[in-house]
Amino acid sequence: MFAAERRQLILEMVRANGAVSLRELARVVQTSEVTVRRDVRALEAEGLLDRRHGGAVLPGGFTRESGFPQKSHLSTAEKTAIADLAAGLVGEGEAIVVGAGTTTQELARRLARVPGLTVVTNSLLVAQALAHANRVEVVMTGGTLRGSNYALVGSGAEQSLQGLRVSRAFLSGSGLTAERGLSTSNMLSSSVDRALVQAAAEVVVLADHTKLGSDTMFQTVPTELITRLVTDEPPAHDERAATELQALADQGVEITVAGRGAESTPGEALPPGRQARQDMPLPGQRRTQGSHGGPGGLGPQLRSAAALVEGPVGRVADMRRR
Repeated sequence: MFAAERRQLILEMVRANGAVSLRELARVVQTSEVTVRRDVRALEAEGLLDRRHGGAVLPGGFTRESGFPQKSHLSTAEKTAIADLAAGLVGEGEAIVVGAGTTTQELARRLARVPGLTVVTNSLLVAQALAHANRVEVVMTGGTLRGSNYALVGSGAEQSLQGLRVSRAFLSGSGLTAERGLSTSNMLSSSVDRALVQAAAEVVVLADHTKLGSDTMFQTVPTELITRLVTDEPPAHDERAATELQALADQGVEITVAGRGAESTPGEALPPGRQARQDMPLPGQRRTQGSHGGPGGLGPQLRSAAALVEGPVGRVADMRRR
């Protein structure tokens, strides 16, 4: 493929998806990441796109949100690895909330094997992944369906979450920075995500390396409220992503990286083959402990979040910090 053809294809992919990683671009145009990076620099010089940590985005600073069909084909290997790690954080009998997104959908598929689990979600995709899970109770919020990501949003969704209490929230977004935290490109989605955060004692963010350093319009979770980040290992050349990871660690975020198994002390750099696990104080009343007694349930059940608040739910376990 000639350089002009490659660059046209790269430009079409970025315009269609809003943001694309260098790995994905290299795979589609069937060349090396070094060549793709050179093409991206050339397109940036022409003002046709902007370079970001390990990828390319639409010009203008704030990336637009891609629809589900586009997102589902991006960074699939990374999302799988992240979901595998995140599923290990969930124990039997817990009650959790899971937000909308393709990475959280991958997580839900793995949570189907956790007995006695209660999952509150505004995502139709998450609910679908758990619909036939044995002994997993699925609780849907109310709200208005947002077709681009199959999520329930709006005042109905937010009101149904009032008074809810669970152990952990698992969320993804469009961008993550140490300065601003997790963000998304849609105002309605950001409001529901903030309501999900308020219901949880701990917040776990699932974000692949292409989201690191990307800042989008609406903040969902400020950095000080993020308990843990589960991500994949950035490419060796992606120094900006590594810098962002270190900045997050310096602010007390526990960082778990797919493919890494060691630990580092607070403030220590994140060289290849290491991961940072740091404890941070539990801020405010949102980090209090609690438990709920409830029925075991032998089959998948689908209820509204309002019903969950009014009645008993499964036991909230593992409220202590890891």
